[in-house]
Amino acid sequence: MMQRLTRKQFNVLVDGVDCYWDDPGDETVRELKEFGYMGEGGITALGVKALKPYRVERAVFLAAGFGSRLAPVTINTPKPLVRVRGERIIDSLLDACLGAGIREIYIVRGYLAEQFDQLLYRYPMIKFLENIDYQRANNISSAMCARHLFANAYVLEADLFVKNPGIIKPYHYTSNFLAFRKDRTQDWCFRVEDGIITEEKMGGINCWQMVGISYWSAEDGDRLSKDIGEVYMQPGGSKSYWEQVPLVHCKKNYRVEVCACNEGDVIEIDTFDELKAIDPIYRI
Repeated sequence: MMQRLTRKQFNVLVDGVDCYWDDPGDETVRELKEFGYMGEGGITALGVKALKPYRVERAVFLAAGFGSRLAPVTINTPKPLVRVRGERIIDSLLDACLGAGIREIYIVRGYLAEQFDQLLYRYPMIKFLENIDYQRANNISSAMCARHLFANAYVLEADLFVKNPGIIKPYHYTSNFLAFRKDRTQDWCFRVEDGIITEEKMGGINCWQMVGISYWSAEDGDRLSKDIGEVYMQPGGSKSYWEQVPLVHCKKNYRVEVCACNEGDVIEIDTFDELKAIDPIYRI
């Protein structure tokens, strides 16, 4: 059984997937070569095997909601399928996942569920999960449908328009939430200490603004499967946001890191006015 990599060993190996490493003065490189994880040309087959526990196995999209703030365009179309400059919002995320080699993809659907079938023409690998409680519960109901799939997985809000597909990565060392630094925000954000998320709140200064993309390790994903179910069954639990399970309700069970991105990497289109500002076709 292979021992767990140190973070530095992990970082060097991940970079070595695409880069040539041959620095005899680097202690970590020397260690990895001694283990047989790196050779003169970079990462070896044994090194790829050592990275396997950190490989993202699947992506789970939460796409059951009404998207009511984007009305009138969402009256007849689920928000993830709304087109921005000719492209469906969800396509940018799906393409980013495929670009990272993630081909096991699940979409939890609810509102106008049958319309998501159109995605199969371009993305035949998609599997759908049906959320029958989306009308009476918050997005934790979608997490309930897919909670057994959270290990080694991305969990993504399906209404994010990705400008930089590189934010979706094939390997992660530990569980994390994507976020960017913000001097002031009225949106959901994190307080972070030493890279660990210590608080989730609405609005803040000198904080990290939350992006609805997270990754969960095998251990944390298995734990989430249990914790999501327990929180959902509590009085009022169905009204929670799913991420409040690891960040609020069962906070003691997790050490979730922040994964830094740039503010322009992802666009969250919440309102019709924001949509019109991005795509002039809606101004007509």
